[in-house]
Amino acid sequence: MTAPILRRLDGLRTRTAAWRRAGETIAVVPTMGALHAGHLSLVEAAKAACDRVIVTIFVNPKQFNNAEDLANYPRTEHEDAAKLAPYGVDAIYVPDPDQIYPDGFASTVAVTGSITDVMEGPFRPGHFEGVATVVAKLFLQTSADKAFFGQKDYQQLMVVTRMARDLDIPIEVVGCPTVREASGLAMSSRNLRLSEAALTQAAVLYATMQTAATGAAQGEPWSALEAEARRALAAAGFGEVEYFDLRCAESLKALDYPDRPARLLAAAWLGDIRLIDNIEVAQVQR
Repeated sequence: MTAPILRRLDGLRTRTAAWRRAGETIAVVPTMGALHAGHLSLVEAAKAACDRVIVTIFVNPKQFNNAEDLANYPRTEHEDAAKLAPYGVDAIYVPDPDQIYPDGFASTVAVTGSITDVMEGPFRPGHFEGVATVVAKLFLQTSADKAFFGQKDYQQLMVVTRMARDLDIPIEVVGCPTVREASGLAMSSRNLRLSEAALTQAAVLYATMQTAATGAAQGEPWSALEAEARRALAAAGFGEVEYFDLRCAESLKALDYPDRPARLLAAAWLGDIRLIDNIEVAQVQR
C-alpha cells in the first residue's frame, strides 16, 4: 500500500501529533529521492526501531555548489513511492519548496571546525551548511525520535550528528552500513548516470581502497599507499582524485597509521560523475 504523500507542513504535523498522542515513536529517513537499495535498508532499520516511519524526499538546492549537478540530479518521485510501498512507511514527506525555504528565509546552520574543514568542505564550499540547514529543519518538522543515514556519506553523518547534539535537538542519529553493488561499488543515486562500462570502471575505486586499507593495517606508510592508489585509479581511467585520505574515525584528523579507529575516505571523478566512498580500516598492530 502506497503511503500518503504530504507536501505541506501542517498536514505532516497533524499526523505526527496524532502519533504522539498515541504514545508512538517516530523515525525519519531523509533522502533526496532516486531511491535505491541503500535507502531501502535505512527504511528497514527505521521500521525495526520505531512505530512510525517518515521518508522525506527533497532535492535541496542549498547543498549543491554546482548548478549543473543540481539540474541533473534524478527526480523520480512516482518510482520512489512505488519502491517504498512494500515497506509500509507511514508518510512520504515531499515538501513544496516554500515549506523549507519560505519567502525571506535568511538563516543558515553551519558546523565549523575539523570535521568540515577537510575533504568535502574545501571541494564543495557551502555544501555542509546546506546539509545542516535542511536536516535541522526536517528534524524539527518531523519531530522524529530517530533519524537514519547511510555511512557512505560518512563526513555528512558526522556533521549531522554534531549539529543535532550542539543544537540540543532531541533526536538520535543512527548511521547504517553502506550498501554495495555486487562489484563493491557503493550504491548512490548518481550511479544512474553511469554507463555499463563506467559501472565496471567505478568498482575499481572500492577495490583500490580495500588494497590500501589492508596495507595500512599492516603498518605500511600511508604516503606510499596513497601514491600507489592514485596511480591505480589513473590507470583505470579515473580523472581527478580529490582526496584519498586515512583519517581518525572520530575527529577526521589525518593519520599516518591507523593507530586508533580509522576510516579511509575518497572522492574521485569518473568522466563527469563524482564518486565518493569510505571504509573502515583495521587498527595496526605495532
